[in-house]
Amino acid sequence: MRISGLLIIFLKGMLMGFADILPGISGGTIAFVTGIYERLIFGIKNIDFKFLSFALKGEWEKAKKNFFSIDFEFFIPLMLGITCSFLLFSRVLSTVLKNNPIVAYAFFFGLIAGSAKVIHRSISAHSVSSIISFFIGFIIAFFFVSLNPLQAEHSLAVIFFASMVASSAMLLPGISGAFMLLFLGQYQFMLNALAELNLVVILVSSIGGFIGFMTFARVLAFLLKKRRNETLALLAGLMLGSLRLPFGRILEASAKSGINPFLALPPAIFGFAIVVILDRFANSKKK
Repeated sequence: MRISGLLIIFLKGMLMGFADILPGISGGTIAFVTGIYERLIFGIKNIDFKFLSFALKGEWEKAKKNFFSIDFEFFIPLMLGITCSFLLFSRVLSTVLKNNPIVAYAFFFGLIAGSAKVIHRSISAHSVSSIISFFIGFIIAFFFVSLNPLQAEHSLAVIFFASMVASSAMLLPGISGAFMLLFLGQYQFMLNALAELNLVVILVSSIGGFIGFMTFARVLAFLLKKRRNETLALLAGLMLGSLRLPFGRILEASAKSGINPFLALPPAIFGFAIVVILDRFANSKKK
């Protein structure tokens, strides 16, 4: 692959990482919009770690073949981009959400709404089952985001579990991994750990996140292969239902500050336009 192709994947990874630390948009949404969602899901699903057993048996040729079947050209620049975003934007994000919550959440609202439109357009055929899937996704997300965050301790075991759940959510367009951390009472703690480079917490979180990624990717790959339209409809429903979160945050911030909530309209439109433009650009590249 050319350097330009690797750079594009790296930048998409940065966008995914930035989205994943926001409690209102999923990295899976960005992956879908930028055209790498299925490559990500099936790429993770195809990592089987058989090269470890081959190596232990001394079957080096088989181990080498299995190891290099992993899509490293995709995963290395993508993970570097995600990691860079985590380290660069964790501190910035805290400041932006504190000082400009209406603009920030309005922008997230537009991003999510635009992403739902993109997924809906990707459904090849509508059926009763896909419509039912859409409403199931909508209802789940709509009521889930209204739940009050848990008050949990910050032990390494809790961090490990929370990271597993959050990383699984990151693969789902519409359910934010950061929101899952927020719901589990670990978001601010993890954001501070990233900003302060708390290596023990980061390591435990990374291991939990990796296990969550590897496990849930296989579930999604199966669903996309066997029930593609129903799965996409479910994801679209999850996205639209999750709009309750940024919308509620906009109203809360407006009530506290006395700022007219209609001022959230321009950043929301801007976020929506960005997603639509990215989708059209990705489609033009495929032709």
